Amino acid sequence: MSEKYLIVGATGSIGSNLAEQMYSSGKEIHLVGRDESQLKNLAEKLNSSYTVADVLHEGFVDTIKSDISEIKGLAYCVGSIDLKPLKMANETDFHKCMKLNFYSVVELIKGFQENLRQNKGSIVLFSTVAAQRGFTNHSIIASTKAAIEGLTVSLAAEFAPNVRVNSVALSLTNSKIAQPMLKNTAIAQGIAKAHPLKRLGEGKDGAALAKFLLTEESSWITGQIIAVDGGRSKLS
Repeated sequence: MSEKYLIVGATGSIGSNLAEQMYSSGKEIHLVGRDESQLKNLAEKLNSSYTVADVLHEGFVDTIKSDISEIKGLAYCVGSIDLKPLKMANETDFHKCMKLNFYSVVELIKGFQENLRQNKGSIVLFSTVAAQRGFTNHSIIASTKAAIEGLTVSLAAEFAPNVRVNSVALSLTNSKIAQPMLKNTAIAQGIAKAHPLKRLGEGKDGAALAKFLLTEESSWITGQIIAVDGGRSKLS
């Protein structure tokens, strides 16, 4: 049985932290990302195999499977921040967000479904606090991540007892994709203060829970949407 874990979106804040935490705990990992230079550097640092692939490109699952066919777990750490008023949003905006965050992970799961079943594996997806709590201008990303949450519980039921499926619901994390918002110090401080713990999330925060859910440490947990959000979904 393979003990290798597939991390897609490995060069992002969550993905790279998850890769480092898995490596530190002695787990074998296979990294996937679209930036070859960053991916190669990370893979060399963590002594891991890797595949350069873009989840928006047709056939990306086959590209990954040409490098690795046996996995114990899958973490889809790809994400986006798509914010605009509904009156400015169009069908293309929703489609692009769904393609990146939802359609592609569905294809990825289908590609490795049988292998994960054979290996009694685990799948970890990522949602957002905005899927269950209303925030202005979040209709695109919140709708898409709500689909991820629906997928999580549906697949957890469908794949039981052989494959566990869980999601980590994040609030705003200090990451590359968040920098357009966070480069304004006043905005960053204001968002941090909106959280009961009075700070933004860091990549290591979401990655720590993802590592737990991905491995046998959480062997009796499935179908859960667990918030890593500084208390924002419940306390503010």
